Amino acid sequence: MEHNYCLPSAAGSVDKDSSRKRKRTGQPNDPRRVWDKRRERARINIGVAFSRWRELCDKLQLERDADLACVLLESFPAWKQHLGSRVSELKKRRRMAWVAAVRRKTITFNNISRNTLVCSRHFHKGKPAYEMLDSDPDWVPSLHLRHTEVNATHSGRFKRSTRRLQAVTGDHAAPAPLDVAGQVDEASTAGNASQMDDAGSNNNTAEQQECHLCSCRRAEFHCLLEENRRLKEELAQKRMDEDSFKDDDAKVEYYTGLPCLTLLMGVLTQLLPCLPQTGRKLSPFQMLLSTLMRLRLNLPIQHIAYLFSVDRKTVSTTFRDTIGSMFSHLKPLVHWPERHYLQATMPHHFVEAFGSQVAVIVDCFEIRIERASNLKTRVQTFSHYKHQHTLKYLIGITPRGSISFISQGWEGHVSDKHVTENSGLLNKLLPGDLVLADHGFDIRDSVGLVCAKVKIPAFTGGHSQLDAKDVEEARRIAHLRVHVERMIGCVRTKYTILNGIVPVSMVLPCQGEDMTFLDKIVTVCCALTNMCPSVAMKP
Repeated sequence: MEHNYCLPSAAGSVDKDSSRKRKRTGQPNDPRRVWDKRRERARINIGVAFSRWRELCDKLQLERDADLACVLLESFPAWKQHLGSRVSELKKRRRMAWVAAVRRKTITFNNISRNTLVCSRHFHKGKPAYEMLDSDPDWVPSLHLRHTEVNATHSGRFKRSTRRLQAVTGDHAAPAPLDVAGQVDEASTAGNASQMDDAGSNNNTAEQQECHLCSCRRAEFHCLLEENRRLKEELAQKRMDEDSFKDDDAKVEYYTGLPCLTLLMGVLTQLLPCLPQTGRKLSPFQMLLSTLMRLRLNLPIQHIAYLFSVDRKTVSTTFRDTIGSMFSHLKPLVHWPERHYLQATMPHHFVEAFGSQVAVIVDCFEIRIERASNLKTRVQTFSHYKHQHTLKYLIGITPRGSISFISQGWEGHVSDKHVTENSGLLNKLLPGDLVLADHGFDIRDSVGLVCAKVKIPAFTGGHSQLDAKDVEEARRIAHLRVHVERMIGCVRTKYTILNGIVPVSMVLPCQGEDMTFLDKIVTVCCALTNMCPSVAMKP
């Protein structure tokens, strides 16, 4: 068949042995006898082998006029292994069946050239069946194969099987892939009637097995659908979007520091017009979430990039842009209240101790920064109190426990008095206001310039002990002033980026502004803390 093409045995292949045999027996060498006196004529429509087919027709003395029947040449089925295990196994089995049916020494499963073709007269319908219909008689060539070891298949059995299947399903229309063409020889059908009846019962059993297999596969399909749905839900929970935080306020508080999702979405609504939208792989919610996660958990930039499946530069740029937008919109939350609001909401223990005059409780806290390369900067940022390089911030809270003032950062070596006098706090005081402070805030003179007063705990000043009156007053001041320390602890605990060592890049002045990026971060953290219930003073 290697470029000889597998012709019908009635036509015969042009070999010298058969020609000599006909000469010895006196049988006339009539090529038309090869075609069993049929009126069909052969003509090939394959371009590459057309000249060879023409030589064969000339040798057999066949006519090649326009009314001759067309004989097609079919290629061996290929074994495709990328369509799934079931389809791959079916195609492999079909290719092996073709090789076994042709039975040529030069044709093996792995050695079939492109020019090895099978004539259409080896099939009942003149062409191979659809590759998935392994019960079709034309699934494998079976006619005129020049050997008797393989019996020719019967198309009638396949027809009856198809009709029975249609009767069971109620579908009287033949399926499109099951286009059975041609007539079955009546004599052959009658001669094999008993054999076909037995085959019918076998086909019924096969159909029942196939139905059972379909039900099993249907159940497996539903199981796979359910597993797919469950995996999608698990993936959505790890996707860090709005849906993953629904009905889970504990998760919201852990990642953002805010008490509930409603408050988080409210912040997003306010920031949405100002968040950058150009060429970002993160949604606005994810931009806000990644920023809050860095503030809240002090996560490294690379870690956040892995969580959101983006590159490091995207996270870094998003963090800076989002902090800028949050600073612009949330800064008003850190505001100095009017005097009548302070007096109307003054807690009773403040009223008992100092009346309704307390306006603010002040204190300073320091944030560690990296050691600068410049020697002068190192000296200025070194804190003798912390024995580290720091920036100092002045914070003020109201008697109700909300943050009403936050200064810009000052070098660590600067005193608390200097920070208070130059941070702008004194400009907010009114005549008659009372300021509660610690020992280091010796600001009586500067506060007195605005006709206000300051209360600090008494200290011995070289004496062995304090008077009883001073001890009692110091106890009252310390008892009320502790709220500012609790508030500082709350801010630094809620947003742990303030507890870590801040890189030098964050303490450089922002372009076109007189404040550093760290100043914006501290202000945003204080504003977010004001949005949560106060830990300093319960109503």
